[in-house]
Amino acid sequence: MNGPERPGPPVVIVGGLHAEARRATVARLLADVPGSVVLHHDLATATAGTVVRTVRDATGVLSAGEAPLVNDCACCALREDLVPELVRLAEAGGTPLAVVELWDSVEPKAMAEVVTAGGFTVTGVITAVDPALVLPYLGNGDDLAEGGLAAATDQRTVADTFARQLEYAPVLALAESLPGSPEADDEDRELLAQLHPTALKVPVGPGAATAAPAAPAAPAAPAAPARPSALARAALAGFDVEAAAAAQHPACALLPAEADAHGVTTLVWHRRRPFHPGRLYAALEDLTCAAARSRGRFWLADKADTLLHWDAAGGALCVEGAGPWLASLPDAAWDLVPPVRRAAAALDWHPEHGDRCQHLVFTSPGLDRDGLARLLESCLLTDAEYAAGRAAWERLPSGFDTLLEV
Repeated sequence: MNGPERPGPPVVIVGGLHAEARRATVARLLADVPGSVVLHHDLATATAGTVVRTVRDATGVLSAGEAPLVNDCACCALREDLVPELVRLAEAGGTPLAVVELWDSVEPKAMAEVVTAGGFTVTGVITAVDPALVLPYLGNGDDLAEGGLAAATDQRTVADTFARQLEYAPVLALAESLPGSPEADDEDRELLAQLHPTALKVPVGPGAATAAPAAPAAPAAPAAPARPSALARAALAGFDVEAAAAAQHPACALLPAEADAHGVTTLVWHRRRPFHPGRLYAALEDLTCAAARSRGRFWLADKADTLLHWDAAGGALCVEGAGPWLASLPDAAWDLVPPVRRAAAALDWHPEHGDRCQHLVFTSPGLDRDGLARLLESCLLTDAEYAAGRAAWERLPSGFDTLLEV
């Protein structure tokens, strides 16, 4: 929910685990939007009990300070300190754009919601990406804490954090040919395109186009203002926090479409028959490792009322309940469901099963499309099992109770 609106500069959030790409993106914004200011909280000092805050512009650091941890939580300290800093910036006036540069492992969704709840307007969310590093990061199942990127209690991995950073942002800043980074090739770019096909992709690396200066005017005429760069336009284009959150919910997420190019394949697998819980559980390891990234929603025969979320990257799978299928709700409860959820269900409604379905998407270089499809098909109920009906399905032994902690 939004807080009361405050007068102040528009806010763009720039995040991403690719630190050099993120810094290049922020530097380009400072150059392209004169007078803009960057706020950054460095969480590397969290082990000492504080996070370090810096505020800078294109000329250098304007101020620096420390914020204490909140309940031993560095991200909580960031949340508590960010809005007061934006308030001070607003009171000082004269800032055309506030750039919030996130620490490596901080996810933009939470920060966009904090800024909006504080009464400020988020006009853009940008994830900075080095295309050559997309596959290595998606394949990295290491804990963030092991790399010093999060607190010891943080159980997120590099792969799943990077995937969420990538898929939440409507704008990807592509920083190629950075010092020390390998050259991206067509496969790298295609993988990025298939993972987030709807994103606006803006180049910011060395040699990327900036705003061209206006042509010299006649002596009597004033100089025409330079056209804002593509990155500046993206930063100020507008951002709907509630719509962005809805787009991440497995019931109405805009998942990638079928694709096959430059050695990268996306398989969209959609069926109207429930999974056998035991056979699916036995196949989880093979399914999880079949693709660099897979996500979507699925239906277990013994849990016919629960929409389940599939989220896999880096060889690790997260399965969790995401609320009820709409078909399991009484009519009176539908008014409590967000309109975007009802609209998504209506587009894919089945006369018998309603919105219950399997909708899983797998994206990877070298994907064994046919083998993966066969494995998925083998996990569905057989004709005889399906014909036995829901009362029989509910008695099937489930391997998912421990995984779902039910």
